[in-house]
Amino acid sequence: MAISTIEAHVDEMDKARFNAFCSDIGIDTSSALNLFIKTVIRENRIPFAISRESDPFYSEVNQAYVLKSIQELKEGKGKPHELIEVEDD
Repeated sequence: MAISTIEAHVDEMDKARFNAFCSDIGIDTSSALNLFIKTVIRENRIPFAISRESDPFYSEVNQAYVLKSIQELKEGKGKPHELIEVEDD
């Protein structure tokens, strides 16, 4: 099998976060991208939903809030919330 190179321009922070994720799950960046490519070819589609709406949990503002909250918990400046069950109307 002949090997070819793909070059892509990616935000520096996104690249660092992607590399860290790949490392955490025990694969390298090239393997992760090859998994994506093979899945696209096999399924003949992008293997995740693409929409104009994005999950607000992953917004930069919310992620900053979550990280700040975690840091405050580690520093003893707060206490974790209990899970609360809510009944739907």
